[in-house]
Amino acid sequence: ERKSFTLSGCTGGDLRAIQRPCRMRVEAAVSCLLFWAVGQVRGETPCPFPPTRWCSNLQIARECQVLHQCLESKPLKPAEPVQISLYYESLCGACRGFLVLQLFPTWVMLNNVMNVTLVPYGNAMEKKESGKWVFSCQHGQDECEGNMIEACLMHTLQDPYRYFPIIFCMESAADVIPAAQQCLKVYEPNVTWGEIEKCVHGDLGSQLMHLNAERTAALDPPHQYVPWILVNGKHTDELESQAQHSLFNLVCSTYKGDKPQACQLSEGRRSIPRCMAGQ
Repeated sequence: ERKSFTLSGCTGGDLRAIQRPCRMRVEAAVSCLLFWAVGQVRGETPCPFPPTRWCSNLQIARECQVLHQCLESKPLKPAEPVQISLYYESLCGACRGFLVLQLFPTWVMLNNVMNVTLVPYGNAMEKKESGKWVFSCQHGQDECEGNMIEACLMHTLQDPYRYFPIIFCMESAADVIPAAQQCLKVYEPNVTWGEIEKCVHGDLGSQLMHLNAERTAALDPPHQYVPWILVNGKHTDELESQAQHSLFNLVCSTYKGDKPQACQLSEGRRSIPRCMAGQ
């Protein structure tokens, strides 16, 4: 459990185990006490809260003029990350636009407070022939291949910090499928294209696509179009609209913990920055 700094809890137990965190809490407390004392000498308005509460939330930290010290001395208040799920197709223009212009940039800035789930399948259909799953996709077989490449990338690399930049690279390219191999080479040079191809053209790729078909079919309410966006497992027309217009603002407003700096800067902006002529 993460707590704001206090001077309690620094006695007893194994001294070696608690030495570092205790020293950090004491240093932070001393820092804030000195900062408060300087304010008193300058005649500034005294803080109406006891020192033990100065770093309990951002509002109190600002009022007591110790925000900088609090942010340095402790992590942000933890909360459950915002869950964004995207059900999409690899060659759907609207899906590509949302992933490239909204989802990936927002994730880059706010990945410490959000998780992203990608489900490439969309309006595809499946049937079993000779004991194997066969897929037909809205934008043709190239899209089926693109869906399967991205599913195999996620399965092979596991970590979104590894596979999401590759998928972004593919979806932002002029031609998604030919770009896949080059995007992999740029972002994961130690992974061979042969590993991904083996998945795509083997039983594993079919199993992954069948799983995505089942996940898409299980949506409640059923999807009517793609991109189909879920926020914390929920889909509404209003959430879809907010996500399409500004996913960044939606994630910031949905997150229940202390807002990360990117959200705070966005909320604090009152004018549009400009580069003025003659300056």
